[in-house]
Amino acid sequence: MTTEWVNKAHGLHASRQDGESRSKIWKDINLPQQAPQPFKIALCQLSVTSDKLRNITHARNAIESAAGNGAQLVVLPEIWNCPYLNENFPKNAENFDNEDASPSFSMLSEVARVCGITVVGGSIPEWSDGQLYNTCCVFGIDGKLKAKHRKIHLFDVDIPGDITYKESDTLSAGEKPTIVDTDVGRIGLGICHDIRFPELAMLYAARGAQLICYPGAFNMSTGQLLWELMQRARAVDNQLFVATCSPARDTSADYVTWGHSTLVGPFGEVISTTGHEESTVIAEIDYSLIQLRRSNLPLEKQRRGDIYQLRGVHGLDSEK
Repeated sequence: MTTEWVNKAHGLHASRQDGESRSKIWKDINLPQQAPQPFKIALCQLSVTSDKLRNITHARNAIESAAGNGAQLVVLPEIWNCPYLNENFPKNAENFDNEDASPSFSMLSEVARVCGITVVGGSIPEWSDGQLYNTCCVFGIDGKLKAKHRKIHLFDVDIPGDITYKESDTLSAGEKPTIVDTDVGRIGLGICHDIRFPELAMLYAARGAQLICYPGAFNMSTGQLLWELMQRARAVDNQLFVATCSPARDTSADYVTWGHSTLVGPFGEVISTTGHEESTVIAEIDYSLIQLRRSNLPLEKQRRGDIYQLRGVHGLDSEK
């Protein structure tokens, strides 16, 4: 099922009249057969400095503290091992194929194993085949890399009198959506600007994601206007959980982040959030709410596959 969305999954075509078949298709691929019990998620909103080794130690301490407080899933911010700025990416990037030269990557793997938790490692700059990517790595409870998501939609913005910034001046775009089965459920991955594109979230929902994690570093302008709005929109449209994690705000930085790391539920409700300062959000996720909300408002039965379709992306299974 790598090339079609719900409407044509398993080679079936959904028309307006065959609502029963359409519902069956959704149920076949929507949720994993066994949902984990309720668990705690931690969103570590970290302060970030120009000292990479300090940032790595600081992130590890935050992860260990969250695990000590019962978190089974820990999420870090976008670009946490250096300040978010194009000029900082090349000199702090790591080649994940050489773990000895990848201290950020190696720390995430080790702390996941030692603490016995799943870690969505925010994002760090990655060198691969001469290209520079903004990459999120997911590690399982055994410390092994389970998935790697390269930011698909690069943040290029030009608002006169406000902000001009182009990630594409430095970074290359990823080419694949990423969905991963973990000990805490099926997770879809996006990075910051990826949240602006609802098609990606719809694809993840159709492929059975229960939670979408978006490490992000929204700026002060787009953050105030759009950060919470889009999290709630992605969650309520797809009736699943959305978690975001931002760096803490540093008003002396060249790029000032909005903060406000947040967990949103499947009815678009804000379950837990923080302000702009360094903080860790710890909250409970109960996947049974997904099925409850989908029975309250059965969007899967109401979709008009005879009018519109979303085709998937080749290669999605290779990321699992």
